[in-house]
Amino acid sequence: MKKEGLELITRKWWFLVLFILLGMITPPIVTKGFNLSKTGETISYILRNSLIRFCSPLYPIFKVIPIILVFALILFENRVGRIFSLYAGITYILFAFLQNIAITDKYGLGIVTGNFIPMILVAIFWFWEAFVNKNDFTPQKLPIIRYWVVPLAFLAFWYPVNLKTMKPDFNLVYLFTNPAGLAFCTMTPVYLGILTLYYPKVNIATIRVTGLLGIIIGFWNIVVNFFIKPDILWWNGVLHLPLVFISIYAFILSFKSFQQKGEKL
Repeated sequence: MKKEGLELITRKWWFLVLFILLGMITPPIVTKGFNLSKTGETISYILRNSLIRFCSPLYPIFKVIPIILVFALILFENRVGRIFSLYAGITYILFAFLQNIAITDKYGLGIVTGNFIPMILVAIFWFWEAFVNKNDFTPQKLPIIRYWVVPLAFLAFWYPVNLKTMKPDFNLVYLFTNPAGLAFCTMTPVYLGILTLYYPKVNIATIRVTGLLGIIIGFWNIVVNFFIKPDILWWNGVLHLPLVFISIYAFILSFKSFQQKGEKL
């Protein structure tokens, strides 16, 4: 059975390798003070001082909108499918700019291109989905085990942590006030979790590419949180496990669809 171009391309080994290498070998862009031997330090500094820290007035807006969209999908199904995909695309653009760009005295304008470019590509896939409208949000009967993504996605979206101490803080007000709605690592489990609940009637290329980037960024977060600064960031690492687990699950599902139809990977 003939597949659409993007679904075929995104399952090719060379596409997967190129996508992974894009994030690994693309150096950051800075307007001053760049030292190739300190690339990791530069990237870390840009991420810690990114533009998202100036967006606190927007945090509640980007927490409320996803909640409304989730309930809208449940109530109105495909009538809001394009809106959901369009919103996801817009937020991936915001993730790229707000989390991976910083303007500082130390480096001037800094861009973590290894994150920025892949996030823009993922945004394009979501905009493409909003155009072709392949996702089908009609409810289907699922085995209860398929709902394991729900509590993990909820935990990621809640992001119950005190941002000053980075210690656990299960204050319910964080459901509406923290920056999780504008962050790749906390919203990607939500988007992918939703798609897995409607799989296989979803845009396979979009879920695959989003899942792949989730795995890549989730991996680096696990390394930093659990192995480099575990004394400070261990709880942040725990809160990134939904990104890792759901991204791996979604990525595997995106290939399973072909296997079920007897096609070669």
